[in-house]
Parts: sequence; C-alpha cells; structure tokens
Amino acid sequence: MHDSPFEPALEIAARSAIRFLHKLNEDPVSAQASLQELRERLGRPLSDGSVAAEEVIEELVEDTRGGLVGSAGGRFFAWAIGGSVSAALAADWLTSAWDQNGAMYACSPAAAVVEEVVGGWLTDLLGLPKDCSFGLVSGCQMAHVTCLAAARHELLSERGWDVERQGLAGAPQIRVLASNRHGSIERAVRLLGIGEAQVEDLPLDTAEMLRPEVLAAALERTKGAPVIVILQAGDLNTGSFDPFCELIPLAKGHAAWVHIDGAFGLWAAGSARYRHLLDGVEGADSWATDGHKWLNVPYDCGYAFVARPAPHRAALSHRAPYLAPNDDVREEIDWNPEWSRRARGFATYAALRQLGRVGIAALVDRCCEHARTLVEGLGRLPGAEVLWSPVINQGLVRFRHDDHYTNRVIQRTLQHGGAFFAGTTWRGNRAMRVSVLNWQTNEHDVEVAIQTVKACLEGD
Repeated sequence: MHDSPFEPALEIAARSAIRFLHKLNEDPVSAQASLQELRERLGRPLSDGSVAAEEVIEELVEDTRGGLVGSAGGRFFAWAIGGSVSAALAADWLTSAWDQNGAMYACSPAAAVVEEVVGGWLTDLLGLPKDCSFGLVSGCQMAHVTCLAAARHELLSERGWDVERQGLAGAPQIRVLASNRHGSIERAVRLLGIGEAQVEDLPLDTAEMLRPEVLAAALERTKGAPVIVILQAGDLNTGSFDPFCELIPLAKGHAAWVHIDGAFGLWAAGSARYRHLLDGVEGADSWATDGHKWLNVPYDCGYAFVARPAPHRAALSHRAPYLAPNDDVREEIDWNPEWSRRARGFATYAALRQLGRVGIAALVDRCCEHARTLVEGLGRLPGAEVLWSPVINQGLVRFRHDDHYTNRVIQRTLQHGGAFFAGTTWRGNRAMRVSVLNWQTNEHDVEVAIQTVKACLEGD
C-alpha cells in the first residue's frame, strides 16, 4: 500500500522517464508515429468519471510512443536546442513537486533567494556589468520583450513621455535598426506596440557582420528619433558575431539603446577559446539569452539583463496592498513580465553548480569542435558543399547545388532516424543547418550522423 496519493503515478513517471532517456542513443531521433496515429491514440473522448492517476500516466506514456523527438539526445542537430544536464532535470522535477509561485519572496523565500543568486552567477559568468538587473523568463523571446520594454521606457522618458501611464498613442515613434534579426525580435516589437514598420534590417558584409559605416548611415537617417540598435551574438545560421567594439560606441554616440540578441552565442563568454568574439559586448544596454540552449536546462528558461535597473523596473514592476512586498529582498515581480510563474531558478542553479566554470567552458568548446567535425565530414560526402564552416557551433551544408535535392536529403535523413537535421534558406539557397548544443553529443554521435546522411545520398 502506498502512503501518498502521489507516489504510484510518480513512480511510473520516473521509470518511464529514465527508460526514455536511456534509449535516446538507440531510438530514432525523429518522431516515428504519424499524425493520424497520434490523434487516434490521444484523441479519446473525455470521460465523465475520474481515472486513477497511475492509469492516466501509463496510458500517456504508451499513447505518445513514437511521437516524441529525440531532441534531448546527442544526435539532434537541427534548431538551436540543447538537452538537460542531470542535475537541472532533477531540479526541474522538484520544481514541479514543490509547486512554488516564483512571483515574490512571500510566495517562496527559497525560490526568490535562488533566483537572486543565479542572477549574480550568470552576470559574472557572461561578463556583464556587475550592477545590471536581470529577469528569469520563459525564453529568449520574452527576454527580448523584457529588455525592449526597458528600452522603450527609457527612450520615451528621455523625451518626456510616460509610456506606462500614457500608452503609445501620440508618443514619439521608436526606430529599430537590426542586424540579422531573428523572428523573436519581430514578435517582441509587435507585442510592445513599436511595430514592424519601424524596423530597418541592415545589410551585412560577406562575413555576416554589420559594418560600422552601414550602421552610421542608418543612424543618420533616423534624424534624432528614439532608436534601438539590435546586434547579434551568434546568428542562427552562421553563428556570426557583430563587431561590438566598433558598433556599440557608435550607437551610443547617437544616444541609441543597444540590445544584444545572444540566444546561444552569449555563452561563448564561458570559454577562453571563444570569448574574444564578445569583446566590447559589455558596453551594451541590454542582453538576452536562453538557458535551455547551451546551458542545457529544461525548457521554459531564458534570461534578460539590463545595464540600468531603473528603466527595467519601471517598465515591469507592480504593487498592490495584498501582495505584501518585502523591501529587504529582490522581488521577482519587479523584473519580469509574468505574475504566476514557474520557479525556474532552481534548474538553472542546479545546472550551474553541476557544471561549474570549467564544465561550461568544456561544454562550449566540445560543441564547437563537434560542429566543425560534423560540417567538414558532411562536406566530404559526394555532391556535398560546405556553405558555412562554423565560427562556433553553427554550420551550413548544401547538396548538388540544388534546393529540391537538399530538401530531399534532409527529409530522407528524418525518415532514417539516425540523426535530426533541419533546412534553412541562406543567401537565397536551401541548406542543411547544423547546430550542436547538447552536452551529450560525442564523437560517435557525429560519426553516426555523417554515415546517416551518406546512406541517404547513396539511396539515389
């Protein structure tokens, strides 16, 4: 007999999770169940009566069989997705069991203090100003929203406009000058009411970097309007970094707010071999990155950093009599856009403690080396062409100089299941995108991936 109503279901979940993780290196990386199969299994009518928790979990495990992608394992090389180091995964399980609302100290003192500690560790590890503010959010998407909300507040406040009270109707229009803009920036601009029409995507050089003369000309065209300049630390296709030492002082000379999209590239700061790519980045006004990419914590984890805490807090903070804020601690609600929120600091805390500085450096270096080996190995296959050799952990490969054939090779690879790649369009050509972010990826995984693509090519 179980003493707890939670125990039977949790035991089944634990066994199933461990079995899933253990088989990641054996099972196909791509999902094998069809859409119709999944709908038939999962789309049963909602019953009138209750179902035992353990039965629900057993059926959930069975019904999702073949419908899960092995993105948590070492042979997933498509989008910029990491896995989960063991301590972070365990801490995330505890986070669910503890069920804390990470909104304020009063809701969970331990969650608040852990988040406070984590912010300090991350600020130091990423080489950012010691006195910058931070927020733990759901991902880089909301990190951009958080940082750009602070930018919006500051730029409009400087022009005598209280955007939080007055809204945007009648406010000076904010211009956005962007280098290699990711879709999450586009959505942030929409959500904040700035508008896509105010965004100018600036041309890049052959190294996929924004040149100072291009930015200077764009700044002159803004004619004194409030301006946000968005720079790239690790482009999603090429992993390229903008020359921050040149661009940031230039933007600041025009009183622009500089925001860094460092979804995965900001983690290069943890490596002695690659941190030079971020020289000068500390001079920006805000930075966004993900934890569920290169730090390898479970999903629902991103980080926003702002050099000036005042506009960050002014854009987001809220007070009400029933909230009982504590002036002696850092209240999470002052620094992120969510109210009821997962206490996501626990998983980050566990990952940072498990890896340490040396482990994070080794993880970054290892992924970059595997990316280089993988791209070069694919490039030696018949009909293959390397379009971009990795600067860090991202590369591009094309087949037979043909868009349709490249797409076909990617599709065959997914059907094979030995590795998972995705396609992209770069400079007008379709390409297989290579991204290595998982702590479990090893030499064997890289070789299996190369042989998988080779087998798909030999099928013609």
